[in-house]
Amino acid sequence: MTDTPQLPAVSREWHLVSRPVGWPQADDFALVEAEVRRPGEGEVLVRNAFLSVDPYMRGRMSAAKSYTAPFELGKTMQGGAVGEVIASNAEGVAPGDHVLHFGGWREYATVSAKQAVKVDPAAAPLSTYLGVLGMTGLTAYAGLLRTASFKEGDSVFVSGAAGAVGSQVGQIAKLKGASRVIGSAGSDEKVKLLVEEYGFDAAFNYKNGPVAEQLRAAAPDGVDVYFDNVGGDHLEAAIGSLNVNGRIAVCGMISIYNNTEPAPGPKNLARLIQTRGRIEGFLVSDHYDLQQQFVQEVGPWVASGQLKYRETVVEGIENNLEAFFGVLRGDNIGKMIVKL
Repeated sequence: MTDTPQLPAVSREWHLVSRPVGWPQADDFALVEAEVRRPGEGEVLVRNAFLSVDPYMRGRMSAAKSYTAPFELGKTMQGGAVGEVIASNAEGVAPGDHVLHFGGWREYATVSAKQAVKVDPAAAPLSTYLGVLGMTGLTAYAGLLRTASFKEGDSVFVSGAAGAVGSQVGQIAKLKGASRVIGSAGSDEKVKLLVEEYGFDAAFNYKNGPVAEQLRAAAPDGVDVYFDNVGGDHLEAAIGSLNVNGRIAVCGMISIYNNTEPAPGPKNLARLIQTRGRIEGFLVSDHYDLQQQFVQEVGPWVASGQLKYRETVVEGIENNLEAFFGVLRGDNIGKMIVKL
């Protein structure tokens, strides 16, 4: 094993101590100190530099059966992280290398080298590997191009459009020749950002009136693709404006994540018969085969400034929980990142 002469003895990390009912509360979590484990065979010890907090993590706080295992009570939570290897017991990974891995919500992580991906801080800022060039970026790319079968000339509506995924969906659609891109967001500031910086053709604040009415005004000729991050009234509105052979890719439904009772579904599903429309949910984990293609195509757009991105950065492991709450409230513009 190669390592630095002195390794840290303890690491601060976040544990889930009770399963939230409705909106998560601070006393559902605990920031604790844990012993740093030296890497065993095939493992590396990483000093995390940036951590990711994402809406899907709310689902993992529930014990309900889902597409991935729930967080264990009294154990460290998990999430995307990027950092520097400070000790290695694995071939091909050396101290000083930077890696992307899933041992977030903690300052130091001992992880399998097979589950860590080397990244180059000289090619792009480390934080981008959690966002625009990471999982959220691939989610946007795969959901739009594969699940929604986007084609040149399509009119595209994106909900949660100022978030990490939504902002990238709209920009990729424009770069790929969309006829019109419409976004919804939760503040006038975000609406202005979508149009003036990200190049959306139209955007609206869903808090300013019924979503269906605002969407019809923004997309009088209807929409061919709806990328859903919100669900609820946004999904119903999109079905109402869907053109013939329209496609809906369901990425997330943040509007219902904290509900304690089942949310009613759209009342207009029968319209899918008339439009021959299609709704399909997807998980980014089903599309990792697109990773190389994604980086090859999107990387140059980011480097050239054709595809713009924002990050909302919160500093300190002690503020990791508040950053997560901020994502649920919609406080972030672009990707929410915790800097250690």
